[in-house]
Amino acid sequence: MKKIGLLTSGGDCPGLNACIRAVVRTANYYNIEVVAFKRGFKGLIENDYTILDYKSVAGILQKGGTILLTAREPRFKDFNFRKIAYENIQKHNIEALFVIGGNGSFQGAYLLQKDFGLNIIGIPKTIDNDIYGTDYAIGFDTAVNNAMEAIDKIKDTTMSHERIFIVEVMGRDSGFIALEVGVAVGAELTLIPEYPLPLHVIEETILKAKEKGKSFAIIVLAEGVASAKELSELLNERLKDKDVGEIRYQVLGYIQRGGSPSAYDRVMASKFGVFAVEKFVQGEKNFMVAYENGKLLTKPLEISFNKVRIPNLEEYHINNILSM
Repeated sequence: MKKIGLLTSGGDCPGLNACIRAVVRTANYYNIEVVAFKRGFKGLIENDYTILDYKSVAGILQKGGTILLTAREPRFKDFNFRKIAYENIQKHNIEALFVIGGNGSFQGAYLLQKDFGLNIIGIPKTIDNDIYGTDYAIGFDTAVNNAMEAIDKIKDTTMSHERIFIVEVMGRDSGFIALEVGVAVGAELTLIPEYPLPLHVIEETILKAKEKGKSFAIIVLAEGVASAKELSELLNERLKDKDVGEIRYQVLGYIQRGGSPSAYDRVMASKFGVFAVEKFVQGEKNFMVAYENGKLLTKPLEISFNKVRIPNLEEYHINNILSM
């Protein structure tokens, strides 16, 4: 019987379990055994594994997080520890290692390919949606929906008290979440790192809205731009004589990464998993799954290295049209 390895690495996100389920069930369909390592590369080094089959992944489709757990593993940068990881993989007679992760996880796994010739297959996941080479990564849609639902609730208070609220969303150095959420909640202003606005433009926008009779506002701020706390303090000080009211802030944080995956993430994660295993069965090696122009395809794993996907300027333009 053929064997493949499987792990989840990097930050957790909704949809990981749906993808694990898809990989396992598709592998079983083709009579392939799945050796799943716990806590990402840490599990590879410590040979901490479990065998997953059709029954063991039942009932996980709707669950957030990852049943395989995940962890950061700095030891994997050391060749000697990668050698230990590879030797553990060899003990199981694994023919390919499936890594559900982001750019950093792909680069880490790629070292096994360079050092030892192991077949590496990457499945992209990150709520940031900034993996270069694919239009979509598992977890993004749910994160956007989580943020949208939270901001909708904040907006009730914003309107009732006639306040300006700055809401900070996740994304590291990427503005994809902020852009999507900005449109979804009808934000009066959306700030992203890829197309930064000078402070005076932010101030002018707030003042113009006030002149037009706007008594409240939601400003969606990508965390890669600035701290919501610091920006609110700065604007409160600079606009204190302008009669715009109190400017408050809220950091949404990790609630965006948790919870049951959306229908879209469940479907995409499932399709990614099935596609990855079937391409392996067909003989393809060392690739990442990519979703581009509505189609699934394979690309060289290294295409995503040292690059990030950035939002289309047209999307930002749409956001500006609909804002204050």
